[in-house]
Amino acid sequence: MESGPKDRLHIANVSRRRFFTGLAGAAALVIAARWDLVETAEKRKYGAEGMPGGYTDNPNVFIHIDPDGTVTVVNHRSEMGQGIRTSNAMVIADELGADWDRVRVKQAEGDHSVYGNQYTEASRSMRQWFDPLRRAGAAARQMLEQAAADRWQVRLSEVKTGVHEVWHEQSGRKLGFGELAEAARTLEVPDPASLILKEDHELRFIGRESGLINGVLETSRPKAIDGEGIVSGTAVYGADVPFDNPLYAVIARPPVYGAELGRFHESDALNVPGVLKVVRIEGAGLPAAFNPLGGLAVVATNTWAAMQGRKALKIHWDYGPAEDNRSYTSSAYREMLEARAQIPGEVIREEGNFSKAMEGARQRISATYYMPHLAQTPMEPPVATARVQKGNAEIWAPTQNPQATRTKVAERLGLDVTNVTVNVTLLGGAFGRKAKPDFAIEAAAIAQWFEGRPVTLQWTREDDLQHGYYQTVSLDHLEAGLDERGRATAWLHRSLSPSTMSLLKADFEHKSKVEQGMGFNTTPFDIPAILLENPPAPAHVRIGWIRSVYNLPHAWAIQSFAHELAIAAGKDHRAFLLEMLGEDRKISNRSVGDTYNYDEDPAIYFIDTGRIRGVIDRVAAESGWGKDMPRGRGLGLAFHHSFGSYAAVVFDVEVSEGGSLTIHRADIAFDCGPQANPERIRSQLEGACIMGIGVALFNEVSFENGVAQQDNFDRYRIPRMNDAPREIRIHLVENPDEPMGGVGEPGLPPVAPALVNAIYAATGKRIRRLPVGDQLKG
Repeated sequence: MESGPKDRLHIANVSRRRFFTGLAGAAALVIAARWDLVETAEKRKYGAEGMPGGYTDNPNVFIHIDPDGTVTVVNHRSEMGQGIRTSNAMVIADELGADWDRVRVKQAEGDHSVYGNQYTEASRSMRQWFDPLRRAGAAARQMLEQAAADRWQVRLSEVKTGVHEVWHEQSGRKLGFGELAEAARTLEVPDPASLILKEDHELRFIGRESGLINGVLETSRPKAIDGEGIVSGTAVYGADVPFDNPLYAVIARPPVYGAELGRFHESDALNVPGVLKVVRIEGAGLPAAFNPLGGLAVVATNTWAAMQGRKALKIHWDYGPAEDNRSYTSSAYREMLEARAQIPGEVIREEGNFSKAMEGARQRISATYYMPHLAQTPMEPPVATARVQKGNAEIWAPTQNPQATRTKVAERLGLDVTNVTVNVTLLGGAFGRKAKPDFAIEAAAIAQWFEGRPVTLQWTREDDLQHGYYQTVSLDHLEAGLDERGRATAWLHRSLSPSTMSLLKADFEHKSKVEQGMGFNTTPFDIPAILLENPPAPAHVRIGWIRSVYNLPHAWAIQSFAHELAIAAGKDHRAFLLEMLGEDRKISNRSVGDTYNYDEDPAIYFIDTGRIRGVIDRVAAESGWGKDMPRGRGLGLAFHHSFGSYAAVVFDVEVSEGGSLTIHRADIAFDCGPQANPERIRSQLEGACIMGIGVALFNEVSFENGVAQQDNFDRYRIPRMNDAPREIRIHLVENPDEPMGGVGEPGLPPVAPALVNAIYAATGKRIRRLPVGDQLKG
């Protein structure tokens, strides 16, 4: 159950480090674990803006054991509903032997010099930290055992750890963790390679789902750290931090990406009761990266007054710098992509001779798939509070990216980064939106006008939908040839979509290598001739990732097209997929361009087609694949590999004669290797299923003359209860000896194609453009 080589792990006793003054008592034991990740050229390139990568080799995880026995885990990742505050602490507590009721979690401030990389993205939080967390807990446990052995003058092998205590079996003596903390803090940390982790039967929490241990019901199963607060409404999110004498602000931003503030009149806004000031926010020009778009901020004594003041502003926008973006209209852009998809593009991967293979094909099939811009729409829109005084700035924000927040605020205010403090609150959802700290920079830019007074900047839902970072629009054109036996012999895939790198570089019109590696050039099919091309696609809005990023459109196109090929070949879809996968094999990322899975170590993370086959077989068996279905009802299948994990989905749907869709059931088979917290895995997959249904059926941000046409949930619809499956069944594949994969993102990509394939099975109607919307009617 290890996630990487032990020689990358460093554990230190930092009990006397000054930066823990006030948190740890004078006699507390403090352990720090550092996990050194290999830094690549691609990561260095991204790291400057806090995009994927930018790792450091500093201490990252801290465990405190105080003299009263309280165990405090400093959580260095952002909690946005995925349960990482609970899961991280749970792994440490289990390996340590802590009583869960005596475990506390403290959220780390944004400080890379202390905590290393804190960027919560790419489903890394558990898969890259599982082994360090366990070993840090094991090191602390062994130090407590050594302290007890020294006090009792017995051999270390005679000492064992129970629940929050250490005991000596021969004499029956026991000492609590708190009683041993002061002595343990004087000891050297054991060599990480010599640490002995608990056997599976000794674990109380890790991998436990039913609460059973050796057949006995375990009643002390860990409760979620934030569960009670979330249910009771007392949890502190970005807008909930209490302040004395606060101010509130909203911003009028340019309607078109890159437009600038021209003439404006503020007098009517200042006449609104409660409005105090109108502040000009400077934009950074194009490309905007993570910087504010610019505009006018209305500052008031309450949010409502600020919003009414914004409505009263009279603004003339200068569209000169954004003239090209002002003509951006989704329908015309789609037509442009369709035209470019007919012309060869930059070759990403080539195996065999595609043209020759197509010439000899018995059947030739082609199709083009479209996915529009999507918005992350977290339940909590962006919000941040800033206080600037005496050359220092303090930020409170629900951010996925504390380092970028701290760095960019410092740059904006002209401060040394050490004079900026970033407090990370709970995130009310994120899905990638809160990785971009523009909203925190805006708050800081306003707060500098009000020395020492906290200013909360609130984005509304309209702001979120019309001025955010949009998941890329994508068009994918595929062609394939089948031989006389219905086997695929040729495969062409041209994928066109703007790149997130357009945030950093003007005229960046091709996908980056990392983006290509998200299900595009990692196509796992064993086909004699494969040609993958990437024609150019310019960006006209801020392109920002959503959950699963480019895996989403790539899986939608590839899995839909594979189904079309199966129908053309007259074969069962599941059997056809397995045929295209070929013999079980392990595909190293070196063989597909060294670009997939966020540059993970190819010796650990590779594409295992046997594991793909495993989730396909499991979901087929659980869903009753192949059974007779009544008229108007059908099953649809899709799979995808991403973030080191494997997912396959089958939907059972029914479509009425009038075009009404009912989703009877969703079955999801999932293989992430070792399972740290199965309950959270299930909840993440259930959430991915619902979110994917929204992507398939409803979600779209469209543009007319550069302006987003959706401004709230009446036009950007998300799934409601009656849209959800009547039943979602999760089937976790036990694979504890494989490297641990991610969970938060890999369940999403196969959902939309599986649903659309099921719709075809029920109706014979092929959907190639998302969202499905009204395409089922008529």
